[in-house]
Amino acid sequence: MTAPALLRQHAEQQYAGELAALARADDRPKPQGWRLSPWAVRLYLLGGKLPDGFQVSAKYIGNARLVEIAVATLATDRALLLYGVPGTAKSWLSEHLAAAICGDSTLLVQGTAGTDETALRYGWNYARLLAEGPSEKALVPSPVMRAMREGKLARIEELTRMPGEVQDALITLLSEKTLPVPELSSEVQAHAGFNVIATANNRDRGVNELSSALLRRFNTVVLPTPETLEQEVEIVEKRVAEMGQALALPAEKPALEEIRRVVTLFRELRGGATLDGTTKLKTPSGALSTAEAISVMNGGLAMAGYYGDGVLRAPDLAAGLTGAIVKDPVQDRLVWLEYLKTVVKEREGWKDLYRACMEVL
Repeated sequence: MTAPALLRQHAEQQYAGELAALARADDRPKPQGWRLSPWAVRLYLLGGKLPDGFQVSAKYIGNARLVEIAVATLATDRALLLYGVPGTAKSWLSEHLAAAICGDSTLLVQGTAGTDETALRYGWNYARLLAEGPSEKALVPSPVMRAMREGKLARIEELTRMPGEVQDALITLLSEKTLPVPELSSEVQAHAGFNVIATANNRDRGVNELSSALLRRFNTVVLPTPETLEQEVEIVEKRVAEMGQALALPAEKPALEEIRRVVTLFRELRGGATLDGTTKLKTPSGALSTAEAISVMNGGLAMAGYYGDGVLRAPDLAAGLTGAIVKDPVQDRLVWLEYLKTVVKEREGWKDLYRACMEVL
């Protein structure tokens, strides 16, 4: 019996061929504990051609200098904080940095309001603890502790979602590169190659501000939304193609014009004005990020593939667009309705989208 396909591969699995090709071609100096040099990590993230002609795909489309700063930070003893509004590829960049630098992106702590200190430090196997007392075998290491022991990168997602007292558990760890285990009268010291990549945003509800003491332990890189329409269209087109292939959606590759319409719509509502600057717009409560545009396109492809003829059209996108924009059923609905009537209805070639959206609103 054939094993079911993985729904989503880790970055080091999906791009194993590229990472191997980079390792073969990489003759630059490497920081201690790194699999690739900073030069090769940059090439892996931004894409380019190796001396032997091998083409490396771009994982991050944006400001190259920000990528260089992030990579250079991880080569020092400073931790890295990727900061920005939702949907600016913070988690995506974090995963690929870990895959390229240490070959393991799975040492992950997902921050939530319920995250406690054990997620960052260690826990206990209580059956062993009761039977044997505190021992190394009873200790359950956190991803951070494992990263310290193995000289790898630990990833902490949504750092600002964690309570303040849990965030502060990182201070000693980042300062001393040591994790005390008082129950065993011992400590875990970080091996070469260890560092932390954290992500955070300030748009979600339930955000807990980072203390100045903790912020001083990080070098912060702010990831912006895509600068231009063309850049955002390129990002959406690339990710939709990759995800459509992974999900085996029975639909044709979406026309570039459909991607451009969705991205234009999101950029205008996000920015509070039409792209030509002639009409001011009210903005909805949601972030309307690039990630949400990708989700809308994939949802539309699923509709077209399973309930249509496989060709993506306006009716396939309408429900996804409305769901992405209308988070507040009262205020956002009014914003979306006004935009449809004043912009979409009057824009040449967009009347099919207007009719389809009005039907589901």
